Amino acid sequence: MEMFLHHVQVSGPPGCEDRMREFYVDVLGMTEVDKPKALRARGGAWFRAGAAEIHVGIEDPFAPARKAHPGLAVRDVAALAARVEAAGAPVAWDDAIPGLRRFHTSDPVGNRLELQQAAGE
Repeated sequence: MEMFLHHVQVSGPPGCEDRMREFYVDVLGMTEVDKPKALRARGGAWFRAGAAEIHVGIEDPFAPARKAHPGLAVRDVAALAARVEAAGAPVAWDDAIPGLRRFHTSDPVGNRLELQQAAGE
């Protein structure tokens, strides 16, 4: 059976959608995807870059994911790190995996994200 990852869902508190749009669209360069009409009343937002999607779901009470995280592969991790840092989000480089340049950051509500690029790409 062939299988591939379609999306990862992260959570946010009620009313976080605009902050999440600013981060996922303006900083990371993703595109917002229209949610199906039947799901819009739940709040949240969906974002896509290439085949990767991140769905923001609303939770109340909310607690950010500080360990669990989506890992996104990008073409220029250094340039993205500079954009993330310029936007005021943390950039924590991690060289624990040979052959992989990666950093961790947090979205505006504290969810952990990993951005990575294979060395030499």
